[in-house]
Parts: sequence; structure tokens; C-alpha cells
Amino acid sequence: MMHRMGELLGRLHRDERGAEGLEKLLIVAAVILPLLGILIWYVGDLKTWVKGIWDSAKTTAPTNDVTNPY
Repeated sequence: MMHRMGELLGRLHRDERGAEGLEKLLIVAAVILPLLGILIWYVGDLKTWVKGIWDSAKTTAPTNDVTNPY
């Protein structure tokens, strides 16, 4: 029984299927996690910046005299 268990663990250790996908996932996580941390750190500043741009766009947008039929 122990011999079969040892063989199974040996085969599992040598099996490299999925290793490339896991490596790609780790690389993506290494890029995404710091960006997520930066977004969380500066969320208040980003809200203020986006609101300022939005308000500026609303006040400078051209107005139409045509009534909306909907």
C-alpha cells in the first residue's frame, strides 16, 4: 500500500500539466494586485478628480433648444 502511495505521489510530482497556466496566472496577479492597491489607496482623490471632470463637462456641454420627444 505504501509503495503504491509513493508511486502516486511521484507521478503527481512529475506531472507538469497546468504549470504554464499557473505561471501566467501568477504573472497577471503580480501586475493586478499592486494596481488594485494603488486604486484603493487613492480612491478619494480619484473620486474628486472624476467629479471635477464630470462637472466641467456638464457646464461646458452645448445645449440644444430642441425638445426631447421622449
